[in-house]
Amino acid sequence: MTLAQLFHLLGEARKLSNHDEFVVIGSLSVLGISEGSDIPDAMTMSQDVDCYTKVDPGRVFDLLQALGEGSDYEVQTSFYLDAVSPDLPTLPDGWQTRLLKISEGPLTAWFLEPNDAAVSKYARGEPRDIRWIRAGVEAGIVSLPTVRYRFRETVFLDTEEHAKAKSLCEADVSWFKTLRTSPSSRPKP
Repeated sequence: MTLAQLFHLLGEARKLSNHDEFVVIGSLSVLGISEGSDIPDAMTMSQDVDCYTKVDPGRVFDLLQALGEGSDYEVQTSFYLDAVSPDLPTLPDGWQTRLLKISEGPLTAWFLEPNDAAVSKYARGEPRDIRWIRAGVEAGIVSLPTVRYRFRETVFLDTEEHAKAKSLCEADVSWFKTLRTSPSSRPKP
Protein backbone atom coordinates (compact mmCIF):
# COMPACT_ATOMS: atom_id res chain seq x y z
CA MET A 1 0.00 0.00 0.00
CA THR A 2 1.13 3.54 -0.65
CA LEU A 3 0.42 6.73 1.25
CA ALA A 4 -1.82 7.88 -1.62
CA GLN A 5 -3.88 4.68 -1.41
CA LEU A 6 -4.16 5.05 2.35
CA PHE A 7 -5.36 8.64 2.03
CA HIS A 8 -7.91 7.56 -0.58
CA LEU A 9 -9.33 5.05 1.90
CA LEU A 10 -9.33 7.61 4.71
CA GLY A 11 -11.00 10.10 2.38
CA GLU A 12 -13.84 7.65 1.90
CA ALA A 13 -13.97 7.12 5.66
CA ARG A 14 -14.17 10.89 6.11
CA LYS A 15 -17.15 11.14 3.73
CA LEU A 16 -19.03 8.44 5.64
CA SER A 17 -18.16 9.47 9.18
CA ASN A 18 -17.75 13.25 9.00
CA HIS A 19 -14.47 12.77 10.90
CA ASP A 20 -11.32 14.23 9.40
CA GLU A 21 -8.66 12.83 11.75
CA PHE A 22 -7.66 9.18 11.90
CA VAL A 23 -4.98 7.32 13.84
CA VAL A 24 -3.21 4.55 11.92
CA ILE A 25 -1.57 1.77 13.92
CA GLY A 26 -0.17 -1.59 12.84
CA SER A 27 2.08 -2.33 9.88
CA LEU A 28 0.92 0.50 7.66
CA SER A 29 1.67 3.09 10.32
CA VAL A 30 5.15 3.10 8.78
CA LEU A 31 3.68 5.18 5.95
CA GLY A 32 3.84 8.10 8.37
CA ILE A 33 7.56 8.38 7.63
CA SER A 34 7.11 8.09 3.88
CA GLU A 35 7.98 11.69 3.17
CA GLY A 36 11.66 11.54 2.33
CA SER A 37 12.08 7.90 3.35
CA ASP A 38 12.52 4.72 1.37
CA ILE A 39 10.29 2.14 3.05
CA PRO A 40 10.94 -1.55 2.28
CA ASP A 41 8.09 -3.37 0.55
CA ALA A 42 8.09 -5.91 3.40
CA MET A 43 6.79 -3.16 5.69
CA THR A 44 3.90 -2.05 3.45
CA MET A 45 2.53 -5.37 2.21
CA SER A 46 -0.55 -5.31 4.44
CA GLN A 47 -3.95 -4.93 2.81
CA ASP A 48 -5.73 -3.75 5.94
CA VAL A 49 -5.43 -0.32 7.49
CA ASP A 50 -5.69 -0.65 11.26
CA CYS A 51 -7.13 2.66 12.37
CA TYR A 52 -9.64 4.57 14.43
CA THR A 53 -11.21 8.00 14.37
CA LYS A 54 -9.09 10.24 16.59
CA VAL A 55 -11.82 12.18 18.39
CA ASP A 56 -14.38 9.37 18.70
CA PRO A 57 -12.52 6.04 18.39
CA GLY A 58 -15.67 3.92 18.48
CA ARG A 59 -17.12 5.70 15.43
CA VAL A 60 -14.74 3.85 13.11
CA PHE A 61 -16.65 0.59 13.66
CA ASP A 62 -19.61 2.13 11.82
CA LEU A 63 -17.49 2.13 8.65
CA LEU A 64 -16.86 -1.60 8.40
CA GLN A 65 -19.79 -2.45 6.14
CA ALA A 66 -18.76 0.13 3.54
CA LEU A 67 -14.95 -0.03 3.86
CA GLY A 68 -14.08 -3.17 5.85
CA GLU A 69 -13.03 -6.65 4.86
CA GLY A 70 -15.36 -8.09 2.23
CA SER A 71 -16.79 -4.68 1.32
CA ASP A 72 -17.24 -3.40 -2.22
CA TYR A 73 -14.37 -1.02 -1.47
CA GLU A 74 -12.03 -3.95 -0.81
CA VAL A 75 -13.21 -5.72 -3.95
CA GLN A 76 -12.47 -2.60 -6.02
CA THR A 77 -9.14 -1.65 -4.45
CA SER A 78 -7.86 -4.80 -2.66
CA PHE A 79 -7.43 -2.69 0.50
CA TYR A 80 -9.76 -2.28 3.43
CA LEU A 81 -10.23 -0.51 6.72
CA ASP A 82 -9.74 -2.60 9.85
CA ALA A 83 -11.41 -0.79 12.73
CA VAL A 84 -9.45 -1.03 15.97
CA SER A 85 -9.56 0.44 19.44
CA PRO A 86 -6.71 2.61 20.73
CA ASP A 87 -6.61 0.19 23.67
CA LEU A 88 -5.94 -2.83 21.43
CA PRO A 89 -2.16 -2.84 21.04
CA THR A 90 0.46 -3.15 23.73
CA LEU A 91 2.30 0.17 23.53
CA PRO A 92 4.84 2.07 25.62
CA ASP A 93 3.84 5.06 27.72
CA GLY A 94 3.93 8.29 25.75
CA TRP A 95 3.15 6.74 22.37
CA GLN A 96 0.41 9.32 21.73
CA THR A 97 2.96 12.15 21.96
CA ARG A 98 5.14 10.50 19.31
CA LEU A 99 2.41 10.10 16.67
CA LEU A 100 3.52 11.31 13.24
CA LYS A 101 1.12 13.71 11.49
CA ILE A 102 0.45 14.01 7.77
CA SER A 103 -2.33 16.20 6.40
CA GLU A 104 -3.80 16.29 2.92
CA GLY A 105 -6.39 19.00 2.54
CA PRO A 106 -8.99 18.65 5.30
CA LEU A 107 -7.86 15.12 6.15
CA THR A 108 -5.24 14.37 8.82
CA ALA A 109 -3.69 11.00 9.53
CA TRP A 110 -1.72 10.34 12.70
CA PHE A 111 0.71 7.43 12.44
CA LEU A 112 2.20 5.28 15.17
CA GLU A 113 5.95 5.91 15.39
CA PRO A 114 7.84 2.84 14.01
CA ASN A 115 9.64 1.95 17.25
CA ASP A 116 6.33 2.05 19.14
CA ALA A 117 4.83 -0.18 16.44
CA ALA A 118 7.76 -2.58 16.90
CA VAL A 119 7.05 -2.86 20.64
CA SER A 120 3.47 -3.82 19.81
CA LYS A 121 4.62 -6.29 17.18
CA TYR A 122 7.03 -7.99 19.57
CA ALA A 123 4.16 -8.29 22.08
CA ARG A 124 2.06 -10.04 19.43
CA GLY A 125 5.04 -12.01 18.14
CA GLU A 126 3.68 -13.41 14.89
CA PRO A 127 6.20 -14.33 12.14
CA ARG A 128 4.91 -11.51 9.90
CA ASP A 129 5.55 -9.07 12.77
CA ILE A 130 9.16 -10.23 13.06
CA ARG A 131 9.62 -9.87 9.27
CA TRP A 132 8.26 -6.31 9.48
CA ILE A 133 10.60 -5.43 12.35
CA ARG A 134 13.66 -6.94 10.67
CA ALA A 135 12.93 -5.10 7.43
CA GLY A 136 12.67 -1.91 9.48
CA VAL A 137 15.94 -2.60 11.29
CA GLU A 138 17.76 -3.27 8.02
CA ALA A 139 16.37 -0.05 6.53
CA GLY A 140 17.28 2.02 9.60
CA ILE A 141 13.62 2.73 10.36
CA VAL A 142 13.43 0.65 13.55
CA SER A 143 16.09 1.00 16.25
CA LEU A 144 16.48 -2.06 18.47
CA PRO A 145 18.12 -0.04 21.29
CA THR A 146 15.12 2.32 21.24
CA VAL A 147 12.68 -0.59 21.25
CA ARG A 148 14.52 -2.22 24.16
CA TYR A 149 14.37 1.06 26.08
CA ARG A 150 10.65 1.44 25.40
CA PHE A 151 10.01 -2.03 26.79
CA ARG A 152 10.76 -0.46 30.17
CA GLU A 153 7.93 2.04 29.54
CA THR A 154 5.42 -0.61 28.46
CA VAL A 155 2.73 -2.26 30.51
CA PHE A 156 2.40 -5.70 28.98
CA LEU A 157 -0.74 -7.81 29.21
CA ASP A 158 1.03 -10.21 31.56
CA THR A 159 4.48 -11.56 32.42
CA GLU A 160 4.21 -14.16 29.65
CA GLU A 161 3.66 -11.50 26.97
CA HIS A 162 6.54 -9.44 28.38
CA ALA A 163 8.90 -12.44 28.44
CA LYS A 164 7.96 -13.46 24.89
CA ALA A 165 8.43 -9.91 23.55
CA LYS A 166 11.78 -9.54 25.31
CA SER A 167 12.97 -12.91 24.00
CA LEU A 168 12.00 -12.06 20.43
CA CYS A 169 13.72 -8.70 20.66
CA GLU A 170 16.91 -10.25 22.07
CA ALA A 171 16.88 -12.80 19.24
CA ASP A 172 16.72 -9.91 16.77
CA VAL A 173 19.57 -8.10 18.54
CA SER A 174 21.67 -11.25 18.04
CA TRP A 175 20.47 -11.57 14.43
CA PHE A 176 21.43 -7.97 13.71
CA LYS A 177 24.90 -8.39 15.26
CA THR A 178 25.44 -11.44 13.05
CA LEU A 179 24.17 -9.54 10.04
CA ARG A 180 26.56 -6.64 10.66
CA THR A 181 29.57 -8.92 11.12
CA SER A 182 28.95 -11.36 8.28
CA PRO A 183 31.46 -11.14 5.41
CA SER A 184 28.68 -10.35 2.90
CA SER A 185 27.73 -7.22 4.84
CA ARG A 186 31.26 -5.77 4.85
CA PRO A 187 32.25 -3.35 2.11
CA LYS A 188 34.38 -4.89 -0.58
CA PRO A 189 37.89 -3.44 -1.09
